[in-house]
Amino acid sequence: MDFNVDETQAELRTLASEVLDREAVQARIEAHEKSGLPYDAKTWKAMAQAGLLGACLPEEAGGAGLGAVEMAVILRETGARVAPVPVLPSLVAALTVSRYGTAAQKEALAPLAEGDAVLTFAFREPGADPGEPPATTAAGGRLTGRTSVVSHAASASGILVPARVEGAGVGLFLVEPGAVAVQEVTLSTGEPGAVITMDGAPGEAVGEADGAAWESLRLHALAGITATASGVLAGALKLTTDYIRTRRQFDRALAEFQAVTMQIADVYIAGRALDVAMWSGAWRLAEGLPSAEDLAIAAFHTTGPALEALYTCQHLHGGIGLDVTYPLHRYFAWGKNAVHLLGGTEAQLDLIGALV
Repeated sequence: MDFNVDETQAELRTLASEVLDREAVQARIEAHEKSGLPYDAKTWKAMAQAGLLGACLPEEAGGAGLGAVEMAVILRETGARVAPVPVLPSLVAALTVSRYGTAAQKEALAPLAEGDAVLTFAFREPGADPGEPPATTAAGGRLTGRTSVVSHAASASGILVPARVEGAGVGLFLVEPGAVAVQEVTLSTGEPGAVITMDGAPGEAVGEADGAAWESLRLHALAGITATASGVLAGALKLTTDYIRTRRQFDRALAEFQAVTMQIADVYIAGRALDVAMWSGAWRLAEGLPSAEDLAIAAFHTTGPALEALYTCQHLHGGIGLDVTYPLHRYFAWGKNAVHLLGGTEAQLDLIGALV
């Protein structure tokens, strides 16, 4: 299997890298963390002006109509720089609407391409098995239930919420934040999250209530979360390799000690294993092929080996790795947040076992 990206994807990766290298610098990220704002609006606008936010939007919304692989390319570069922007929830939600939404719903995505809107989605509840039907119910286009860990809900223009429809299956609904009760919380990454409560809240159906739109959202979320985690691990690896090359102990660079080189090699291997599963799953999803197994394996690597690799990066840094004035703690927080979103290693193994 050829895991090399094509010319369009390579150009997109280069563009994302250049924009984020310029915008998501340490000083800007630190300033954002002190600002109390939900995300870095300047970086968000720069990504929009570069066409990164519109890349995966349908042509009806002024986008390029690209798919899951291109989403993964953008999210991996975002994760590698832990850029505080709501690109993960926005692109995952937008791709789902692009595939199952009505013409009007697709056209309504246009403000996202300009950086003037944010989208988000409800994924899974803490303690619930991956892929477990949602507890929220829908009747007559009105939703009742409670869902948590919804990032950027307060600043979003729309929230995709899955719900069980009586007499049918699981449907997907686009809900306005103003129609629900939003209790804001702070996620481990520092970004704003929310618990949303719906009591007869109006929701606009996205696709049919046959579970297809919900499954598409779930798979795109898996691809997006694991792609972001891949970038996070790559960024932590670069930070750690730079550190052990320059940090000296006993008149030698740390990188010259065999025990250190073996551990950093394990981090590299964990990243490569995650990449193989993630790119395979994203490609299969984009091509309309069965992708659940590959993405479940990518989720396992995210919650298991990749998280262990981040612990290793912390260990190799010593005490400085925990210092909030040093950037490594952000990578660790993002990695842990991915684990929380996915549900942990055992949940992924159970899902893989059920699939095979």
